[in-house]
Parts: sequence; C-alpha cells; structure tokens
Amino acid sequence: MTSQKYRLKDMSWIEFRERLTENPVIILPLGSQEEQGPHAPMGDYMLTEALADIIGEKSGAIVAPILPFGYADYFRPIPGGIALRPESFKMVLEDICTNFLDHELDKLLIFNGHSGNFPLIDQVMRKLKQNHGVIVPCLNVWRMIPDVLWEELFPGTGKAALGHGGDPLTSVYKFLYPDLLRPDLIELEEHKKTFLNLPTAGLGSVKFRGGEINVPLDITDRCNNGIAGGDPTKSNSEAGKKIADYIVEYTVDFISHLAQTDTQTKTFRRSR
Repeated sequence: MTSQKYRLKDMSWIEFRERLTENPVIILPLGSQEEQGPHAPMGDYMLTEALADIIGEKSGAIVAPILPFGYADYFRPIPGGIALRPESFKMVLEDICTNFLDHELDKLLIFNGHSGNFPLIDQVMRKLKQNHGVIVPCLNVWRMIPDVLWEELFPGTGKAALGHGGDPLTSVYKFLYPDLLRPDLIELEEHKKTFLNLPTAGLGSVKFRGGEINVPLDITDRCNNGIAGGDPTKSNSEAGKKIADYIVEYTVDFISHLAQTDTQTKTFRRSR
C-alpha cells in the first residue's frame, strides 16, 4: 500500500507536478445523484467515490474528484435527483479529460458508477481517440460483477438480484454506509407496471414475443416505489463486502496493466 497522497484534491500543485514524470494512471470517478428506492441515499456517487479512494490507495493511481451528476433523465419524476443534459455531460467529461491530456497525462481511466452514463461516455471516448489519438478506457463499476459471484452471493437467485433499488448498490451501502439506510421504508410491489399494454423490462424497454423493444420509460412507468428490480430485503453487508472487494481487486489489477500499456493510437483524425 502506497504512503503517497492519492487523492488529487489533497495535493498541492507542486506535489502533483512531482508525479508527472511517472505518467501515473488517473482515475476519473463518475456517479449520479438519483433515487435508489425509498430506503437508500440518493447520492449513490458516494459508493463510487469510496471505492475509487480504496483503489487509489492500493494501486498508486491518482484519484480525481468525482463528478457526482450524470445522465439520468428517467428519474426526473422523483424529486431530489440532479441530472445533466446529454450535451452538458459529454462536454464536462471531455473537459475533465483534456485538462490532463494537455499536460501529456495519457493514462486516464473512467470509473463509472452509473450505468446510464455509458452511452454518452462511449461518444466521448471515441472523440478523444479521434481528436487526441489516445485511448481512454472505462470500467462500468456495477456491471463488472461476474455471474459466478452473483450465484455465490444469492444462491438460487443469482443475477436476478441485480436491479435498480436492489443489488449490488443496497448491499454495498450496507457494507460502507449502513447508518444511512432506511429499510423500514421498503414496500415491495407484487407486479411491475405495463407500458403500451406490454410488460416493462428495466428502465428502457418492454417485452414482446420473447424479445425486448426499446421505449422511453420513466421510473414511474415501471414502478411506484423506485425499486425497478431486485429485492433489497435480501441485501446484506456480507454480500456488499464481497462485491466491493471484487471491484477493488479487479480494478487494481487493470490499473497495473494500464500503467504498462501504450494508450496512444498511431492513426487518428483531428477535427476541424
């Protein structure tokens, strides 16, 4: 474990400049301020931030301050969320990246704690590759958990425990911030709602003849309590610790790989 400062916000600019010769991996944590069911804090970016800090300390990477707001338009019907417009999110993320690229720091790692951000992140990643000739990878935090771990944590349920308002976030909250949870407010709904007279599937589609069709769902088109999937009554701190440990170990290993890898691409097109 490194004794160096690993959070960018804790460093003076002189201390950061001294690290430039290493071309260190810079972790860029992203999250969201959104509902997570009636029982969990809306600031789910806190989990991403906490995990990024642990990873930075273990890996020697530098952790940039988290961007706590993401693209989460489907949660607008519920008060308390703060969502960026797609254009705003992409511009802010590109600006964050170019602040490091301007100083020839080209080992950036996006650590994304809100899955809904990724379609926009992908556009920024491709633009950076095209305009700067650099590959910026992205880890989608809650999507890296393998099926075998889901089955170990929730025997017989497995990946069906995955869902907005359920796991993995509720279990990780129970591990990292148990005092912030309100399990007394959980009221499970027996059935999810229909949309276009069809069963809803997640937050962006309906089921039809064995397949799924994308539609513009809001969370309230799916459910009334903000629990779009999973069962938070089965969440537990032991599962949360194992999930957190897996994410940390996986990311530390990837950072070790990235630190030794050339992220520059030889062919790219500068925009006019």
